[in-house]
Amino acid sequence: MQERRKDIRYHTLGRARIPEVFEGDLLLKDLSITGCRIQCAEPLAIQLNVQYRIQIIPEPVVKTGTFELLVKSRWIHAGEHSYEAAFMVMESPKGKQFQWYVDYLTWRSNPVPDTEV
Repeated sequence: MQERRKDIRYHTLGRARIPEVFEGDLLLKDLSITGCRIQCAEPLAIQLNVQYRIQIIPEPVVKTGTFELLVKSRWIHAGEHSYEAAFMVMESPKGKQFQWYVDYLTWRSNPVPDTEV
């Protein structure tokens, strides 16, 4: 499947919570300023084109703390052993924490080239 997106999604080791859909933590597979994708080993009760509040738990190294995003579900995929869902970000009440996390993921995915001395 070819991805056609305006903004790059950055792989993350963070977690997510959607209490109204699933009890416990979900794997946050990727994140960008415009969207995110989650994964779980159990079925998710997510409906298409519905808004949800997702709590994002960044990787501990980032030290920004948990923040929330208002998102809208875009697609759901049920695999043999996992379930994935993608969301479009509608709003970020704590925008600075969200931006810091995306900035960190951007920095981590773009290694600095070696310079000769």
